[in-house]
Amino acid sequence: MGRPATRPTKLKDGYYIEIRNKGSKSGVKLYSGTKLQMHRAIKMYERSKEVIILGESVNGKFVDKEPKLHVVD
Repeated sequence: MGRPATRPTKLKDGYYIEIRNKGSKSGVKLYSGTKLQMHRAIKMYERSKEVIILGESVNGKFVDKEPKLHVVD
């Protein structure tokens, strides 16, 4: 078992989205290496889940400070 981690994990360079059940407060972050892969993941989850686009991560920090809620067209 052991002691739980106290330091937050480092983010890889790439694109991140957060997937939540509709109406939920917490979700799961998904990593994509390219913008095209991120858009494919969004298309896969947009019908059944709430998708929040966190944006691009460089050196462990997000380039866009404000996450955006994805709305189905």
